[in-house]
Amino acid sequence: MAERVADAVVKRLRVKKLVEARDETAARAAVRKVLLENLQAEERLDAEARQILMEHTKEIRDTAVDYARLLALVRGKLARERGFIL
Repeated sequence: MAERVADAVVKRLRVKKLVEARDETAARAAVRKVLLENLQAEERLDAEARQILMEHTKEIRDTAVDYARLLALVRGKLARERGFIL
């Protein structure tokens, strides 16, 4: 997936003349690296949000709050605290 997105990003930037890449392969590799790092950071954020909710399982069960909603809230809060854009 990251490979296709990187290809599309580099192609679109070149077509719109926003960047000039002497080595298109290197440009795609750089974009792919950034995308993969971002996806990995998002996965770590999700894992941490799930862990926080697991630590509060009893409290969550005692309320009528939806787990998916709580996960989204915790995930959003962690992202904001870390300056991570989802």
